[in-house]
Amino acid sequence: MTQRIGLLFCRLTRGLRCPPLFLLGVTCHAVVRCSLLPGLEGSARLWHLPSNVSHHELGFCETEAKLALSLDFWTLSSENLIAVLPVDPVKENYVRKVKNCIFSIAFPTPFKSRVRLVAVSKEVLEDILDLDLSVSETDDFIQLVSGEKIVFGSIPLAHRYGGHQFGIWAGQLGDGRAHLLGIYMNRQGEKWELQLKGSGKTPYSRNGDGRAVLRSSVREFLCSEAMHSLGIPTSRAASLVVSDDEVWRDQFYNGNIVKERGAIVLRVAKSWFRIGSIEILAHYGELDLLRTLLDFIIREHFPSVKVTEPNRYVDFFSIVVSKTAQLIALWMSVGFAHGVCNTDNFSLLSITIDYGPFGFMEAYNPDFVPNTSDDERRYKIGNQANVGMFNLNKLLQALNPLLDPRQKQLAAQILEGYPVLYYTRFRDLFKAKLGLLGEGKGDDDLIAFLLHLMEKTEADFTMTFRQLSEITQSQLEELNIPQQFWALKMISEHKLFPAWVSQYLLRLKSNMNDSDSERRKRMTTVNPRYVLKNWMAESAVQKAERNDFSEVCLLQHVLQHPFQKHSAAEKAGYSSPTPSWAKDLRVSCSS
Repeated sequence: MTQRIGLLFCRLTRGLRCPPLFLLGVTCHAVVRCSLLPGLEGSARLWHLPSNVSHHELGFCETEAKLALSLDFWTLSSENLIAVLPVDPVKENYVRKVKNCIFSIAFPTPFKSRVRLVAVSKEVLEDILDLDLSVSETDDFIQLVSGEKIVFGSIPLAHRYGGHQFGIWAGQLGDGRAHLLGIYMNRQGEKWELQLKGSGKTPYSRNGDGRAVLRSSVREFLCSEAMHSLGIPTSRAASLVVSDDEVWRDQFYNGNIVKERGAIVLRVAKSWFRIGSIEILAHYGELDLLRTLLDFIIREHFPSVKVTEPNRYVDFFSIVVSKTAQLIALWMSVGFAHGVCNTDNFSLLSITIDYGPFGFMEAYNPDFVPNTSDDERRYKIGNQANVGMFNLNKLLQALNPLLDPRQKQLAAQILEGYPVLYYTRFRDLFKAKLGLLGEGKGDDDLIAFLLHLMEKTEADFTMTFRQLSEITQSQLEELNIPQQFWALKMISEHKLFPAWVSQYLLRLKSNMNDSDSERRKRMTTVNPRYVLKNWMAESAVQKAERNDFSEVCLLQHVLQHPFQKHSAAEKAGYSSPTPSWAKDLRVSCSS
């Protein structure tokens, strides 16, 4: 029985080679309109730009600097990027093939209708951007986050990249509806890149209109902040604005085109470079530029790697492999399926980016796919670890032209170690979810056994682990599952549940210097009570489309504290069984 159940780990990571054990801006604020662009002369790389004066240079105390009450002295600049990385010399904003550069200049397209600020993240504004929350109420702020005006000294950029989409090389992709406004250095000395998503066409828009709709923007705003609160590396969302502009979408690619409302999210990250940023340069043989970009990324974002070292690209690759394995294991620990794990959506900093048709698994199912467009189920939740290895292999192929034979061999060995890195992190996370301390030779089987029962009974993934965090050992010993623990009660109907409980309780006894109260307290810090399930997001979106943003605000508040019980969240049913109308809810790529 143990051997058969142990094989179930493969359902989550089928195809991975692994050990048998694991088979389981400027100093003065000003704003300018897009019309100023034609006045810029010469090569973008030779423009003389004002300096982005940091708080340090102005003599501010790093820990005591006050939050800005306006944007008047708030600094933002693109200089750090375009001083090193070449910019497309073509100034006109039309769709085209772009070569021999990293960025194209592209200004946001303002909405034609009124703009409404729907939501802001107080934490992002204050802790990252040094802005008092009151700034979000100003016209300057709304104009900035809606793309109507930009900070003088910032040159809005669209990033050129390629990628493998659903396993096939797709050629040039790039920021088709996103504009990088510039870099902000905060009072901690951290650099953050600000990007508008849904802000209009760029040279990389292909057949798109450069817009995002309210539906997808609400989901991205909520989920990126929720993931951060879950402790998962991610881009952040500062604000969400909605307009009355009409945007037409065929949401499910069935010929049913409907009118939706345009929206923009201001999102921030340490970097937006992704595997596809490297791939496109290698694909077109732009090796000098590839080396320039890699050295820039290493210098800015990989401080442990010396840019002067001959093996720097191997060292860089090793870190990306390790952190990618950790990221995907973290996704799995909360039942998160990205939905579109293309190489152009995989960050080189191993953070979660480009939220599209994501989904949190509700009823436990390793074949869960949140994306209606993924007919072959390539990106089902149980295949994410394999896709991670596929993507890392594409990154290695892009790096190979810069490596000598010995370095290629070293890098290949590093990639071969990815399954062990992943399984080790996966096991550690799930041991913590079960409250297990130390090492037990049957831990892998114990985890696999529970997942087997969850799959057979279609138990809720999030609430099974949360309720194990709340139920007492004596209740488990008596197999007395109160109705309030509805997910566990569902599993208890399986004939093998008593056998699993017996193994689990025996293992808990081996926890040194541990008590039942300490176990439960520990487990509630790693097992969330609330995640952004699709039905919750859909409910909030439906209300938002009627100009009722109350549930967006409620979810934002609840998901900022996912491990704490909230009376309003309980009343809304966020820890209750999934409503019947939402059982088969999936999300389209159309956004």
